[in-house]
Parts: sequence; C-alpha cells; structure tokens
Amino acid sequence: MTASISASLLAWYDRHARDLPWRAAPASALPDDPEWPYRVWLSEVMLQQTTVAAVKPYFAKFTALWPSVAALAAASDDDVMAAWAGLGYYSRARNLVKCARAVAARGGFPDSEAELRGLPGLGDYTAAAVAAIAFGQRAVVVDANVERVVARLFAIAEPLPQARKAIRAAADTITPDARSGDFAQAMMDLGSHICITRSPRCLLCPLSEACEGRKSGEPERLPVKPPKKAVPERRGTAFWITRANAKGRGAEVWLVTRPGEGMLGGMRALPDDGWTARADGSGEAPFTGAWRSCGAVRHGFTHAHLTLEVRAIETDVQPEGAGAWWPVARIGEAGLATLFAKAASLVLAA
Repeated sequence: MTASISASLLAWYDRHARDLPWRAAPASALPDDPEWPYRVWLSEVMLQQTTVAAVKPYFAKFTALWPSVAALAAASDDDVMAAWAGLGYYSRARNLVKCARAVAARGGFPDSEAELRGLPGLGDYTAAAVAAIAFGQRAVVVDANVERVVARLFAIAEPLPQARKAIRAAADTITPDARSGDFAQAMMDLGSHICITRSPRCLLCPLSEACEGRKSGEPERLPVKPPKKAVPERRGTAFWITRANAKGRGAEVWLVTRPGEGMLGGMRALPDDGWTARADGSGEAPFTGAWRSCGAVRHGFTHAHLTLEVRAIETDVQPEGAGAWWPVARIGEAGLATLFAKAASLVLAA
C-alpha cells in the first residue's frame, strides 16, 4: 500500500506540479547551481505560515538584492529587515541573517538533515525540507498541509498536538527513498489545493482510493484540532513626530529601531508607549506638547489583537534616545512593519 501511495502521488505531481520560482521541474536532476540550496532554504523560511502568493514578490526581491548566501551574509541587518517588512513573523528575518552568516562561515550548506538542524532558525520541518528538496536526501517533511493529508489518509483521530508523533510516523511509511524532494512538494501541493481544510476535493485526489478519512465519510473532521483560545485585546499608542528639514528638503519623521529580540524585533518603527511589554500601553507621550489624535488602526497578531491610537506633533524638539529622522516623502522606503505602515498611512491620509 505504501509504495502505491507514493507512486500515485508522484505520478500526479508529474502532471500537476506548480511552476514556482524556487522549484525544479518534477523528476529532473538537481539543478547544477551552487546557489540552489540557498534558494530552497530562502523559500522555505519565507513560506512558514505565509502563502505562496505573498512570498513570490519577496523571494524575487531577495534573490535580486542578494543572489547568493554569501551576499545575504554580507548584508546589513537593517537592510534585510527593511526588505522583509510586510511579510510578518519577523524573527524569521533575524534568523535568516544569522543562518546566512553561519553558512557563509562554513563555506556552504551542509547536506544532511541532522547538520542542517544545527543552523540558526532551522527546525525539524525546514531542515527536512532543505535536505530533501535541495540535496535529494530521504527526509520526512511534515508541514501543516502534509499533517492534514496524512491525518486523513490514515484516519488518525487523536487530537493535535498529541497526534503529531503518529502523523510523522505514518508519513515516514509512505516517504520513498527516491524522489524524496518531489514527494515532499507533492504532499504540500496536495494539501494546499486538493486536501484542503474545508470541503476537500476528494474526487480529484490521487490518493482517494487509499484514504481512510474519505471512507469514513467525514474527512474534513481530521485532523482533530483543540478548541481555539480567545484572542486577547491590547491597546497602545504610536507617535508621529515630524520636523521641518533644516535644509528645506521637506518634513522628516522620527523613526526608531526596535530591540533585536521580541515583537517586531529589529524593525524600523514609530516610537510607541511600550504596549508590547504590557497588556495596554501607558499612553504617555515621549515629551509634552500639542499632540493631536489622528485616529487608530487595528492589527492582528497570532497571540493578540491590537488597537493602536496614533498621535502626531510637529516640533523642533529632538526626541530622547536612539532614532533617526526619515523623509516623510520616502516613508514607503523605510521598511516599516505592517502595523506601523498602517499608522503612517492613517496620518498621511488625514
């Protein structure tokens, strides 16, 4: 059964594989390109909890700016964080730079799953994906899409996250020795387009005859997920501080760089009232003056929903602490995290 599952899936992938800029053609030899592992790794980091449609332009931007892992390793943290702005989950960008520098220092990517797992930011999934896709090693690659396919295929009814051990063991039984990378990508494509969360398209599935979940009549109930926790609400305030440029080149806004660790770490941002360190910010402005309210923006994080009030002032006061003046006319080039880009847009639209 397991051999027929992998054969059926690979035959389906040969006909229906998505054409993506970080993929080799199905059933082809590994590309004769020293930067092939870099491109695979970069795409896998970007695709974590992010859609293919969102990743494509970022992948194109990064590979144009930094076409090799050595080039990325030599880039400044600020430039990388600015280029990542808007893609979210910013710890990925911080680890991206750390990993690139570690790889450059050792002269290239290791080709084994175990060694890859030792690189900064590479967990079990990413290490397995790079080993299989970039180096053709047999590795069991399990992301959320694969998790769903395997849970249904084997009717694994144990609730998540406890079910993950059984899901991985089952995935191991159907992962072939040959074409492991193609198999991993085929499972991802199957999960994202056919074996979808709601109303799975079983009639189009190459594994439907073997699927125990389909035979049960309720494949969409698998995998069993724990009840969702209520997402807490947070409130905070951001401050838009502008001055007239002394050289007559237009207004400038005061931007800060957030601490390297923690929420939105390492990103350029507007000053705020410390809402990330508490459930609600203090609302206290960085200095006294004629502040005006510009309204508020809403933003969703994985762990909380935030309502961020935006207050603005024109001043000749130099704010205390580290920061820099940035031309308002070029605010789109500052690489602000999405939250603060929303705040900037709110002020500029007023």
